[in-house]
Amino acid sequence: MSKARLVITAVVVEGRRPAEVAAAYGISRSWVYELVARYRTDGDAALEPRSKQPHRSPRTSPQRTVEVVLATRAQLATSGLDAGADTIRWHLAQHHQITISRASVYRILRRTGHITPAPKKRPKSSYIRFQADLPNECWQADFTHWRLADGTGVEILCWIDDHSRYAISITAHHRVTGTDVIETFTKALETHGIPASTLTDNGMVFTTRLAGGKGGRNGFEHLLDSLGVVQKNSRPNHPTTCGKVERFHYTLKKWLTARPAADTIGDLQLLLDTFVTDYNQHRPHSSLTDRTPTAAYHARPKATPTATHQAHYRVRHDRVSQGNITLRINAQLHHIGVGRHLHGTPILMLVADLHVRVIHATTGETIRTLTIDPNRRYHGTGAPIGGPKRPQKTRTTEP
Repeated sequence: MSKARLVITAVVVEGRRPAEVAAAYGISRSWVYELVARYRTDGDAALEPRSKQPHRSPRTSPQRTVEVVLATRAQLATSGLDAGADTIRWHLAQHHQITISRASVYRILRRTGHITPAPKKRPKSSYIRFQADLPNECWQADFTHWRLADGTGVEILCWIDDHSRYAISITAHHRVTGTDVIETFTKALETHGIPASTLTDNGMVFTTRLAGGKGGRNGFEHLLDSLGVVQKNSRPNHPTTCGKVERFHYTLKKWLTARPAADTIGDLQLLLDTFVTDYNQHRPHSSLTDRTPTAAYHARPKATPTATHQAHYRVRHDRVSQGNITLRINAQLHHIGVGRHLHGTPILMLVADLHVRVIHATTGETIRTLTIDPNRRYHGTGAPIGGPKRPQKTRTTEP
């Protein structure tokens, strides 16, 4: 038997005074009066437990606001755009003149079953976060894979500004090559100026620093050095160093997935151009205090290169083959003649930018010195320094 039934029985049936019943059962007299009044009005229904939910909730979001929140989320999700609480709150303020907190949006989405609370993750405070102070202070670059409608694999090369997340250049390629990196970077310079630095992973199209120095600098590295741009690369197996462009890939692919697959690489490029416009100009970014990348990119003066030329030194071990040795400079093979009589000889090449010294690996004798002409692929077979002279052919005449 519930205490409510006991109290009502004591007052109504036994006829005991409310004050006496309250003292006997350790409850307040006001509650006794309330129970008795409820019983006389509702009968036995007064004995059932009642909800503690308040009759009015002045702070509850109006039904119209709830409907707009859900409609906005559905529209964003269908378009392949971020549809989190921050983004929805921004759209409500910009397009519907509705002011609402992020927490309220989150509660509406959770209450209506549109989101499931994520499991506990590594706290953001545990990451070492960095961000360039000025536009063009650092450009991040990477490429990602995608498929056309017929399943053909293609690659998308992305350049973004580290400070503002502004999409500098997004281009589709059958396969990203070193030439593609140079061409897209050079074209971006014409519109946006020269950045102070770049940040990429260690892909061979960006750097040869993990190749043991055998290939020298690639074309992109030579271009950066000539422009005074500092090149920065992430540590192997640490993709979070380039986290901004990695996160950009997620946003891009989510947007592409929400649309029909492109039939050709040209169609894909048209989609990418549309995405860049939407992303740069019409999409708020939470890390930019809800500004668009375009607004953040143009809000401050742009950084400029400050680095000076850094000479590139390396030592190359090789053997003479058919009187020649090869050296890769600026991603191009250059053939250097040293004489057929040295075929099979082990040599060392001491390379300082374009200046090359060829020495005998065993005796240390200088075989040849030269300065590479970048416009020539073959560099003569003249008599090597210190080497035997070629015998001169003599012409004889019959008597």
